[in-house]
Amino acid sequence: MAEAIQDTHELVDTVLLEAVNLAIHWEMQHDENVVVLGEDVGSNGGVFRATDGLKQKFGFKRVMDTPLAEALIGGLAVGMSTQGLRPIAEIQFSGFIFPALEHLMCHAARMRNRTRGRLSCPMVLRAPYGGGIHAPEHHSESIEALMAHIPGLRVVIPSSPARAYGLLLAAIRDPDPVIFLEPKRVYRSSKQSYENNGEALPLDSCFTLRQGKDITLVSWGASIAETLQAADALAEHGIDAEVIDVASIKPLDMQTILISVARTGRCVIVHEAAKSFAVGAEIAAQVSEKCFLNLQAPVQRVAGFDTHMPYFQNEHYYMPNVQDILAAVDKSMKEE
Repeated sequence: MAEAIQDTHELVDTVLLEAVNLAIHWEMQHDENVVVLGEDVGSNGGVFRATDGLKQKFGFKRVMDTPLAEALIGGLAVGMSTQGLRPIAEIQFSGFIFPALEHLMCHAARMRNRTRGRLSCPMVLRAPYGGGIHAPEHHSESIEALMAHIPGLRVVIPSSPARAYGLLLAAIRDPDPVIFLEPKRVYRSSKQSYENNGEALPLDSCFTLRQGKDITLVSWGASIAETLQAADALAEHGIDAEVIDVASIKPLDMQTILISVARTGRCVIVHEAAKSFAVGAEIAAQVSEKCFLNLQAPVQRVAGFDTHMPYFQNEHYYMPNVQDILAAVDKSMKEE
């Protein structure tokens, strides 16, 4: 991947993982305050090679390997960010983020409020998340709801290479802490062309990926792939589905979702996190509160089970698939 790291302003064709690398590279090239830290991010280029080539280009003072200590990574990032740097910290897998939560919840998320705006905390904490790669325990969690529940944190989840590139640039430039969860199941699943020009995408906004008039499908992260496949299958049966990529989990762009549901009258929410108390539950609640008179059927949720992600032999039973989405749509279309 290191050979692909070029600040070219030209069209590139990359997978999501390489888009993450390109975005970090661009920002380090243009802002000397941007630093990278985490376990194996330097010499090894990260467990998935997302930071490949950065240490060779920018040196060990800006790309720092840390001990196997997530609490230290979180604390270092908070301290650096309050002193003028813009750290990009990596947690190898989101399931190991919990030792760093004290620093995220009690310091990063509160810094602006605590100091009445005197200090902010411009840090990004990146973490591969979600299932689908047959990893063992603690390697497949979907923790977006947990992070979104903390006031003061932005939570962003890209679903494609172009959105990973643009959203990560925006996250690095944001003056407040951003949790950037990367769906590792689609790290290398498909390529996409986009311009490597340093242009950020807006945070706190949904992206409407497909226009439709019959039903609204809302999803994010890796589940966008199955949601779009379901929309294609529905089209063959004459059902015109609108697909919305939430992208920024917190703050949540409910306006885009509400406008769509008000027009279609039906809503199915798709995610792989456990169903109870999840982001899907929050979206369903707000749709019911603010769009009730426009609904022609109850909001449906397609989600993971309320259990730990199983080991790889049973992982496919846990992950929502296209048939699950089609069944939920069928149920919605039949109800009045």
